[in-house]
Amino acid sequence: MTKDVLVKISGLQFAGEEDNDSIEVITAGTYYKKNNKHYVLYDEVMEGSTEITKNVIKIGTDSMEVTRKGPASVHMVFEKDKKNVSYYRTPFGNLLIGIDAKSIQVDESDLDINVKVNYGLEINYEHVAECHITVDVKSKEAKDFKL
Repeated sequence: MTKDVLVKISGLQFAGEEDNDSIEVITAGTYYKKNNKHYVLYDEVMEGSTEITKNVIKIGTDSMEVTRKGPASVHMVFEKDKKNVSYYRTPFGNLLIGIDAKSIQVDESDLDINVKVNYGLEINYEHVAECHITVDVKSKEAKDFKL
């Protein structure tokens, strides 16, 4: 895997029968591997803001951590069959979030890493949605590398 990568993050929340919400982010990032963990770093500007949010995704063989630092900050840990709790700090106040990962699938090759996570999301101890997130990291040497 090269240092320069393309990062695609897509997610879907199932909050009710009619209330499904999807997101997709595609951006350039930086990759490195340390202690058998994959690290992906990228910057993001949130809609309606000019401030930069720094993002770090740490991928293990059966886990993923997402750390965001900026106007909204959070450290989310996804571990299969384990609930992790963290504060999601926003300009409007803090929310206590719970991540209950049901499944994590990590596939890696020399040119890309793909992570799929299904999890339950709680806010202030109340279940709000079933969610699915996919993180696809491609080396700039991959044939389908495009910005």
